[in-house]
Amino acid sequence: MKNRLGFGSVCARERKEIGFNPSHQLPIHATSSFVFDNLQEGIDVFAGRKPGHIYGRFGNPTVDTVAEKIASLEGYGLAEQPVCYLLSSGMAAVSTLAIALLKSGDKILTQGNIYGGTTSLFNQILAPLGIGCELTDLAQLDQVADQLKRDPAIRMIYAETPANPTLACVDLKGLAEVARNAGVWTAVDNTFATPYLQQPFALGIDFIVHSTTKYLNGHANTISGAVLGMDAGLMRTKVYAALKLLGTNANSWDAWLVHNGMKTLALRMERHCDNAQALAEFLEQHPKVARVNYLSLPSHPDHELAKRQMRRFGGMLSFELKGGLAAAHAFINRLELCTLAPTLGDVDTLVMHPVSMSHMNVPKEIREAAGITDGLVRISVGIEDAADLIGDVGGALEG
Repeated sequence: MKNRLGFGSVCARERKEIGFNPSHQLPIHATSSFVFDNLQEGIDVFAGRKPGHIYGRFGNPTVDTVAEKIASLEGYGLAEQPVCYLLSSGMAAVSTLAIALLKSGDKILTQGNIYGGTTSLFNQILAPLGIGCELTDLAQLDQVADQLKRDPAIRMIYAETPANPTLACVDLKGLAEVARNAGVWTAVDNTFATPYLQQPFALGIDFIVHSTTKYLNGHANTISGAVLGMDAGLMRTKVYAALKLLGTNANSWDAWLVHNGMKTLALRMERHCDNAQALAEFLEQHPKVARVNYLSLPSHPDHELAKRQMRRFGGMLSFELKGGLAAAHAFINRLELCTLAPTLGDVDTLVMHPVSMSHMNVPKEIREAAGITDGLVRISVGIEDAADLIGDVGGALEG
């Protein structure tokens, strides 16, 4: 039935555990360990000769079932399915993947306009371990190819597309080809787009990470992440070993909440896209707005690329106020319906100021080179009535 169901049906359908009489809803296995019928069974499970669960850090039926569902969404329509592990956060997903695959002396090639926490991870945690980080414009494929040729220490390209918070995009198919020719892994943060809007594996990418806290869950009641890869052997050896030994696994309660959220992913993403489109068009015409970053707008430099590799344009947008820092602060403080919160992907509309919040520790020259100015405001557009959102944002702009 894998490819006979539509994407929305795969989202809504329960993934049942194997059993003679499985429950309709996925149960929460709230246990730290699992028992064996006899010593030989325990020996066989520990040795890998028999499937089974041992200890919660090594795996849990609830967690594993949810990971399989995420794999079915990111691998939707593909001949082979990826392997997925659910972790304790999106940052746990990024760090586990990096530590699993890279060693001292290796480097990550990335862009300057990614999530500030990821930049801090690379610079403050991985760099002291000897894993370097180089910045480039990943949209310039010739430049990327030259850099890979000049520096054989680069072992992974890490991309975020659309990027946080400017919505800049990277040509995933082209990037995957350049990396493959150089024998380098590619990893993509697909949190903003979700598999409903973009499928990096179909474009040749090796690994995908998610903050499942965001759109996959969609209801702001869990912290968790996911890492997926098409190389099953590598995932089940190096990545799983790092997860198990670092203890970055998710727990069954958070996994269950993600599972519930994913049932409405397709529906939610359509409404997010509709509302973001309406709000972006309103903002682009407002006299106090200098520019709007939303991928459906022909004014966005990556509009055509997004049309090629995304199904729709997502629920995220950002815009720059002509009045700079003071105007951004005043606008946010005047909002009534929208919520000021340092997250995204929820059913309600969330606003944040990157320079004051998510990117405050990113050096100013790097921020500004990536378009993250003092007057930039990011909005995670929710599923409220579009007229109410436009009314709130318009009122806050007028003061």
